[in-house]
Amino acid sequence: MVVDPQHRLEPRLTAVVKYDNNTYMSLTTRPISWLKPALKEFQSFPAAAQTSMLAALTVAAAGSKADIAKPLLGFGPGVMEIALKHRGDAFRVVYALQLGPDLIVVHAFQKKSKRGIETPKAELDLVRERLRRLRAG
Repeated sequence: MVVDPQHRLEPRLTAVVKYDNNTYMSLTTRPISWLKPALKEFQSFPAAAQTSMLAALTVAAAGSKADIAKPLLGFGPGVMEIALKHRGDAFRVVYALQLGPDLIVVHAFQKKSKRGIETPKAELDLVRERLRRLRAG
């Protein structure tokens, strides 16, 4: 880079790319939409947990499944749960893939159940109700 008298940066060509692989340039991802309560709860998560979960959501938006995502049983096809353990706490994000063109984040919560890995019934009921409303239009 060369600095001109007006302090603007002027790029200079320093190398030529012999091989260009545009595989990643052609990937299309779905937009990620959030229900407001889910976003509000997600924003209360620790920054490192948010980063990991956003990476998993990005993978899902690109058409794949992250290692920390799994189907949320009993909610139909395309409803997934991201489960993350972070510093002794457990965080969850539930998203839906088949409710339109967007990936929709339906619910985010910190799991506080003392019964192993089971998701608390109140959280599942909330997901069920939000999905019902989304499907109804």
